Amino acid sequence: MSIASTSSDIVIFGAMGDLAQRKLIPSLFQLESADLLGQDSRIIGVARHEEDTNSFSDICKESLARYVKPEELEPEALKRFLAKIEYCSVNFTEAESYQDLKTTLDTSAERARIFYYATPASIYGSISKNLTRCECINTNSCVVLEKPIGHNLKSSNEVNDQVAEYFDETQIYRIDHYLGKETVQNLIALRFANPLFGSQWNQSHISHVEITVAEKVGIEGRWGYFDKAGQMRDMVQNHLLQLLCLTAMDPPDDLSADMIRNEKVKVLKALRPITSEMCSTHVVRGRYTKGMLEGTPVPGYMEEEGANPDSNTETFVAIKAEINNWRWAGVPFYLRTGKRMPEKLSQITIHFKPQPHFIFDENQRHLAQNKLIIRLQPEEGISLQILNKDQGLGKGMRLRSEPLKLNFSQAFEQKRIPDAYERLLLEVIQGNQYLFVRRDEVEHAWTWCDQLMEHWASDTKPPLPYAAGSWGPKASDLMLIKDGNSWHEDQ
Repeated sequence: MSIASTSSDIVIFGAMGDLAQRKLIPSLFQLESADLLGQDSRIIGVARHEEDTNSFSDICKESLARYVKPEELEPEALKRFLAKIEYCSVNFTEAESYQDLKTTLDTSAERARIFYYATPASIYGSISKNLTRCECINTNSCVVLEKPIGHNLKSSNEVNDQVAEYFDETQIYRIDHYLGKETVQNLIALRFANPLFGSQWNQSHISHVEITVAEKVGIEGRWGYFDKAGQMRDMVQNHLLQLLCLTAMDPPDDLSADMIRNEKVKVLKALRPITSEMCSTHVVRGRYTKGMLEGTPVPGYMEEEGANPDSNTETFVAIKAEINNWRWAGVPFYLRTGKRMPEKLSQITIHFKPQPHFIFDENQRHLAQNKLIIRLQPEEGISLQILNKDQGLGKGMRLRSEPLKLNFSQAFEQKRIPDAYERLLLEVIQGNQYLFVRRDEVEHAWTWCDQLMEHWASDTKPPLPYAAGSWGPKASDLMLIKDGNSWHEDQ
């Protein structure tokens, strides 16, 4: 199916929610501002609230004022955008409640329809069923699903099965917003367009890989949700494994969606299962205690509002992952993610092996490796750490480690780097699935994570404590030290 960038109805379920107002509405405005929405496209907000189009338009206008920079809110673009907005009040679980939406959509029966489910996954099936019963789905429709889809393989399959009754796989766009980041997409260009890296991207030249997704925030009032999910479900199963796949996958035959996703699935299949015996050496679970962030005291996880004193949920995970294939045999992939870390950081660090013979000062041997640092946020860019001679008389051949940097915001003339949701929404409108997650990817990711979480379920010991504002439990450092390695910021 190909959805044209003109004449499309973008129907947002959960349109009054935080995701819709903080991300989707601003991203759609940016597309309109860049003339990437069709002239007669419509944005139809759907929620339970008893609003009308005028009041919903006012709410969206307030969100744009809050989340879009003033200099980007060009009056003419704002006027065009608000003119595209409509609203329908719908009880998502009652089919008869969809009649107003059906009437709105029926005004142009053959228009492309994009149904964006910014709702809990537990009602994806109900919405899909009711859309079908009310004949709101036409032959040119698709659906966008937000993560998390389920909390394990079984529940994920249940949700996917329900949606699959009404949409086929070519119509389903499973969002992982990390895949919309410019630097993540640039991984494909970096690896496969540059012989310098393409020829070195294997176990013969790379010693180990780090993937870090660190958050400064705590749980932000989401205790009820987060305590059931934990950092493993919330971050590892989707974001970190997707970054792992893009870093480790073999070259696809072409840039089509299925070719790229086929290679990602191969990586997930090749991930070595972590047995209960391996947990003590390959996995670290942590939970933040009270500490200091930017000079301000912050509470520990168990002191947050609504905390359950019997909780055994982790807010930090570090994993030594191994890929059982020819390209990556013997190369550890260290995955790390946590809340209340010193900074907000998403980064992939590729550590290249040193030269086999070192001819310089032996005291500088520890410098003798190159690192490629791919920074996803903040300040998206790429840095290659290289060695050169320190400048100055009398310094001989003393080495100095310096970065060759490409900062996206500085290197490109465009005024701003698009938000990930802008890219993903545009790809949905254009009918491109390569930045979205196929069902078998979701299943293999859950399978690998489930077996690890099953080991945790039988372990009554609480997660290891780490002070808010630190980089996690000391055990995560020791996991690398035992291999002769260390996290990038420790170097």
